[in-house]
Amino acid sequence: MATSEKDQAVLESIFNPLLPLGDIPQRPPKNENDINEENREDSLRAKELEAMGVDRAEQGNLDGALECFNEACEICPSRSSCFNNRAQLWRLKGDVTRALEDLNKAIDLAKGRGTAAAQAYTQRGLIHRLNGEEDRAREDFEKAAALGSAFAKSVVVQMNPYAAMCNKMLTEAINKLKGEDW
Repeated sequence: MATSEKDQAVLESIFNPLLPLGDIPQRPPKNENDINEENREDSLRAKELEAMGVDRAEQGNLDGALECFNEACEICPSRSSCFNNRAQLWRLKGDVTRALEDLNKAIDLAKGRGTAAAQAYTQRGLIHRLNGEEDRAREDFEKAAALGSAFAKSVVVQMNPYAAMCNKMLTEAINKLKGEDW
């Protein structure tokens, strides 16, 4: 069943209360690199290795996961997703320097566009924020939000004290109106 734009806006305000009311995030377009690689044998193998790496990481086998991600990056060095996943693993292992290197590589490979770039900008923004580099974090979250990341957009709103205050006041006013009229 298709939903109308108004229905989507209502659902967005329920599931993402920190976003401005009525704001419907756009789904980021697939990266051209990802589209061109989808049918290539090396890309399919890299995807398998990435999935194995994620499984191993979830089981706590970080070294085994790293082997999978390293092989995926070697097999398909133009696939930004491999570098995004390996960056996440580097971060889990506490190697922020290598994580940032892989995120920069992922952004370069994606040419700053598409889902892969949005994910890399978001991850890099999280690292900058954890390091107390708020301005750099905000820049990355804004780039990811512009590419359609709803999470990054909500973080940008949270980082803007005026927008957060306005959203809170508006939400409280709407809740009061609902209480009186319903």
